[in-house]
This record gives sequence, C-alpha cells and structure tokens, in this order.
Amino acid sequence: MVFRSERFDLQPYVGFDMARYVRRTYCSWEDSGWQSLLVQRFDHVPVAEDMEMPATADLHLVLPASGRAVMETRGEGRWNRSDWRPGRLTLAVPGKRVLHRYRGDESMRSLQVHIPGTTVESIATRLGGRAVDHEAMAASLTEGDPLLGELVRALGNASEEDDLYAESAAAFLTVHLLTRHALKPSPPRAGREDARVRAAVAMMRERLADPLSLADIAGGVHLSVYHFIRVFKEKTGETPHRFLARLRLEEAQRLLRDTDLSVARIARRCGFATPGALSAAFLRHTGVRPSDYRNS
Repeated sequence: MVFRSERFDLQPYVGFDMARYVRRTYCSWEDSGWQSLLVQRFDHVPVAEDMEMPATADLHLVLPASGRAVMETRGEGRWNRSDWRPGRLTLAVPGKRVLHRYRGDESMRSLQVHIPGTTVESIATRLGGRAVDHEAMAASLTEGDPLLGELVRALGNASEEDDLYAESAAAFLTVHLLTRHALKPSPPRAGREDARVRAAVAMMRERLADPLSLADIAGGVHLSVYHFIRVFKEKTGETPHRFLARLRLEEAQRLLRDTDLSVARIARRCGFATPGALSAAFLRHTGVRPSDYRNS
C-alpha cells in the first residue's frame, strides 16, 4: 500500500535565498513530474556565513556527493561542528530553524530528499501510532546507514516519471527511518553507562553556577544528547533537567541554612539568573520562599 501526499505539503526553503548559496541542477518536481517526493541535486558555494535554513514540516535528508568542508550548525543552543564529506547522510529535524556556516572547496555537491510530513504521520499511525522522535532519528543516523545512503543515491539517479514510483519510494524510506532509527538503540554495557552517569552528576555538582545545557553535559561524558537523556533517566529516575534543578535547590537550601550569604549571592552560586528566579523555583520546590525558609 502506498500513502498518497499532495505536492503542496512540501514547501521547503520558504524565506530562504537559495540563489545566494546553491545552484540547483535537478528537481524531481520539475524534471520528473513527481508529486509525492522531492529530490534535488545542488552545487554549493564553497564558503557561507550565517546561512539560515527555515523550519519545514517535512523530513529532509542531505547526502553530500562530493567536496569537503567543516560545517558548523546552530539551532537553539551552541554551534556544533561536523565534517561535510561524501556519503555522510544527515537528517534535518522538522520544525526547527537552523543556522549553518562552513568553509569548503569548489566541488561541494549534494543530493537532498524531502519526505512530506503527512506521509510520515500516516505511516507512523499504521506502525502503532507512536509519536515520532525526530531528534532520536537524526542522532541515530549519525552512526551511519549504508542502505539508506544507497536508496537516496538511487532516487537521485532515477529516470521514472510516474509518481507511483515516488509514492512507493517515500513510503519505503519512511518505514525504514521509523523502524530502524526512531526506536531506542540497544544500551551499551551497564558499567560503562553507570560511570558516565556518575561523571555527569559530578559535572553538575561542580558547575552549579554555570548555565549548563544538555549538550554541554552530554558532550562532557561523550554521549549524544538523546542517548544521554535516556541513560540518565534510566539510572536516576529523573531527567537531567529535573535532576540539575533539584541539585541547585538543595544547595540553595544548604546555603540558606548554614551561611549568612544574601539571597542574591546564593542565587548566583546556584545557577539562577536572578534572586526572583531562585525565589520562584524555591517556592515551587519547598512551599516557602527563601527568606521564610532561612527564618524558620
């Protein structure tokens, strides 16, 4: 069974100045008449600064075909660095605007595939109705998938002009992505995971005053963000965010109880931007305000 999707469901690059960064050499919409899948080939400029890619609703696979570059990408957090090299398949998470900057060579070319969000939703429903974890899927793909890479290459070289071919390809790609990459990976050895969780907790305790992000902590223990969240919750029963918040509030309680530091200084030492932020979190956690806790 194929899953029909309309052409208007795919509208990538809205608000993106494509001509500034790439030259499109193939477009399946225009060159093959496909309606259910968008496949494109691009030649890229060798240098780009702050190239903003708008959020899209579709799954966007990018397969470098030639060239080399150091690629930096930024979503809501810090810049992350990766290598652009032939065969290194990546997935852009739907619904997220990202910035790219890179310096490469003159031969940078890519093959890119967009699968409509409606197709993904339809197949996810038939596979049990679970919500699609796009971030987990993107993280899993960084480990490589030779079959998926060959499928994307085959689509880039396809000469069929019948949209049934595109429909079937979109369905198969989606089933493969959901069943192979959206599921939780098998955990590594428990001892190794335990050590990394302990290291993460130690980092949190040592850097309570710092604006730690999940990416900072996960990178410090050499895990992807998705894997780190899963392992940490499995071992501690809490998400990293809730665990760190609890550590900060427990330290604030200790300082209020055992020192004469002002609430403002305690807030800074425990990673709260303002005394008001500490007071609000403290009230939610203990039921009283910091000043009342100290007086009691």
